[in-house]
Parts: sequence; C-alpha cells; structure tokens
Amino acid sequence: MESTLNTDLLAGMLKNKRAGKGLRAVAEEIGGISFATLSRIEQGKIPDVDTFIRVCKWMDVTTDTFIVGSSNEIKAISSKEQVVAHLRAERELSKETVNMLIQVIDMAYKTNGQNIGNQNHP
Repeated sequence: MESTLNTDLLAGMLKNKRAGKGLRAVAEEIGGISFATLSRIEQGKIPDVDTFIRVCKWMDVTTDTFIVGSSNEIKAISSKEQVVAHLRAERELSKETVNMLIQVIDMAYKTNGQNIGNQNHP
C-alpha cells in the first residue's frame, strides 16, 4: 500500500496550533525553519522530512498522524482536532467564518464537558 502525506490535515493543525501567532514567531519557536516554509506548509505544500519532523514535534503529534495509507493510519486524534483541521484547510469559507465556526465548536466541547460532570445518575 502506498503512503502519502495528508497535507490538508497538516496545514489545518499547524494553523490551529499557532492560533493567531505570527509565522515568524512560530518559526523561531520551532527553530531551524523559516516563516516562508511554514507559510508553504499552510498552503498545502509538502515539507522536507526534517521540517516535517520539527513541525510535528512542535505540535506534539506523531508523524503517523499525517501519513495516509500506512499501517498506522488509524491514529487517535480527537474528533474536535479533526474537525478544526478540516475547517482550517477549507478554501471556500472566509477566514472569519472559519474562526467563528471554531469558536462555536470550542464552546460546544466546553459545554459538553461541563454537562457530563453535572449529570445526575438515577
């Protein structure tokens, strides 16, 4: 089975993780990567292996998270992370719309967590 890199998921999760921080600041935080390289990754370009590994370490996810078609394809990333990543990768919606949707998703997950703790069991 051939393996490929899910660049949309990588781009979306990178955008989500940096959460408004500038690309230059994130590039300095990661180290050894230019802000232009991060910009290309966010545009869906495939990074070189060293850059890919550095970005994955910075995001605190395994490289297997983004490999499609490998035996490790089933990676336990949360539904919320997947939805947010796909929203960030969405090209038809405006950035403002995507950000509003992500805020709604954040509120839903926070509210759900509070409701779970407040449930009365018979």
